[in-house]
Amino acid sequence: MNSGICKTLVSLFFNHSSHIHKPPIACSSLSLSFLSSYSSSSQPEDVKIKVPLADYSINGDNFSPAAALKASSVKKDLKKPENSDSVLSFLRESGFSDSHLQKMVKRVPNVLSASIFDTVKPKIKVFQDLGFSSTDIADVISSDPWILHRSVDRIVPSILLLRSVLGSNANVTKLLKTLSWFLKCDLEKSMIPNIEFLKSCGVSSTQIVTYVFHFPRLFLHKPDSFKDFVKRVDEIGFDRKSKMFLSAIRTISSMSKENWELKLKCFRSLGFKEDDIVSAFRRSPQAFAISERKIRETTELILSRGNMDISVIVKYPWLLTISIERRLKPRLRVFDILNSKNLLSRTIKFTSVCKISEKMFLDKYVLPHSDELGELSSLLMRTHCQ
Repeated sequence: MNSGICKTLVSLFFNHSSHIHKPPIACSSLSLSFLSSYSSSSQPEDVKIKVPLADYSINGDNFSPAAALKASSVKKDLKKPENSDSVLSFLRESGFSDSHLQKMVKRVPNVLSASIFDTVKPKIKVFQDLGFSSTDIADVISSDPWILHRSVDRIVPSILLLRSVLGSNANVTKLLKTLSWFLKCDLEKSMIPNIEFLKSCGVSSTQIVTYVFHFPRLFLHKPDSFKDFVKRVDEIGFDRKSKMFLSAIRTISSMSKENWELKLKCFRSLGFKEDDIVSAFRRSPQAFAISERKIRETTELILSRGNMDISVIVKYPWLLTISIERRLKPRLRVFDILNSKNLLSRTIKFTSVCKISEKMFLDKYVLPHSDELGELSSLLMRTHCQ
């Protein structure tokens, strides 16, 4: 989405949005009763009453002691508890549950001191006018209450851009519930150019959306840097039509050029030829994102068996990514024991035993052979239950 389109969308949004303030919402009777305990007829009118936040949260709004303690550790007193009551009442009327409110106050106690007209209502209205449900609004804002303190001029274009990429408010909500910091970024200068460039490389929108959810930071690199990542992947001889193309870009982007060279040096020192390295990278780019120490330890363990060489890792580079202690070593032991007792089909390879899920491994290779495996069987079952 280019700058002109973005500005048009924002303009249309503001032209069709009403920003008329509603009358203040009355305080709940529960909070009024509580506040009266802090009032005194002999007190001068111009003296502001300060209410301990912990007391207000527990007694006046039924917050849990844990939530109140967390909030009061950041903000001790409320100068205008009646404003806080209005904020909470408005949020409740807007669809926020008690759990939403407690989550917000625990994370950002200052929300209780926010201006209901200048801060809270305008932000809620932005989401409402963009078609978000009350539940979605509550989920997003409670996950990051600082959204209420951000500029409407930043929130609106960011949401519009995200929706243009993800396709729906439901997907935008899904993303912002866990990655609300997206609203802090200038997506028009980073995410959008990078996505458009990927599309020009032949990457499908479906794959891009999947990566936005799983690896969002990949798209926030500066466009020049992002193009350099793609160039480096191209130079390795990577096919842009490969389903691993985005994974390769992500791996390259995760380290400096110096660290990448150190990684290649590690492979060479272990006996990998240049063609071996390229072949392994094309099959499993994420294997190159692990530490040099892990690459070395896994390679040396496999080679120490005597009946396997570098070609095994070149063909199955994902072996470098699995845990040595929790998966590779115990599964190799099971494989060796069952194989030595002719309890495995000749077509079963150790890579197949290592790749399957933990549950399938136990159901297929451990439980049926618990007698043959002895104490190892019990140990693996205990480890699985931990």
